[in-house]
Amino acid sequence: MIELADITKTYRMGEVDITVLSDVSLKVRQGELIAIMGPSGSGKSTLMNIIGCLDRPTSGVYRFEQREISTLSDDELASVRNVKIGFVFQTFNLLPRFSALKNVEVPLIYSGVPARVRRERAIPLLEQVGLSERMHHKPTELSGGQQQRVAIARALVNHPPLLLADEPTGNLDSRSGEEILKILTGLNNQGVTIIIVTHDPGVAARCKRNIHLKDGQIVGDQVTA
Repeated sequence: MIELADITKTYRMGEVDITVLSDVSLKVRQGELIAIMGPSGSGKSTLMNIIGCLDRPTSGVYRFEQREISTLSDDELASVRNVKIGFVFQTFNLLPRFSALKNVEVPLIYSGVPARVRRERAIPLLEQVGLSERMHHKPTELSGGQQQRVAIARALVNHPPLLLADEPTGNLDSRSGEEILKILTGLNNQGVTIIIVTHDPGVAARCKRNIHLKDGQIVGDQVTA
């Protein structure tokens, strides 16, 4: 599904080049549940951004479903992000004036999907994450765990084959975090490929493969289940 070959990412800081990723090679198969771990500054978020087509590598090859990503235009990359990849962030990133239902519909609005169809697709996802009775509430009326469930439903509304989660339990208490992990592992059991960036060994232990980064390089890649 995903193939990274010799990926390097360098940023220009004044007159100095800072290498954040160096010759990273990685393959991800359809249906995997992967944790990416490493200390702050190890390159985890940069790697996630490249996989999610939010950033381009300085050099190397990235193929997603056999398409060479570096050859795509900005509009084509935006289409890949919207249709093929769902994103879940630590800070939820919900629109405060929208209800849970409307927040889930947002990617479909960008795709020009009619209102009736948007609702037909969003409601079952909110039911799937246990929010059937809270779908008309705004984010300020929801707990952190409920907001993250809305974010997961939103990430899934286009039925993407890949879900990227950046510290999805980082802002949650242990009980809410456990609920989110159950939802993510359940989605993986249904065939969704999931990559999670995490500092939490407990989260990594729930994943089937752990990849460790240090100083912009992969220093460990272990199948755990």
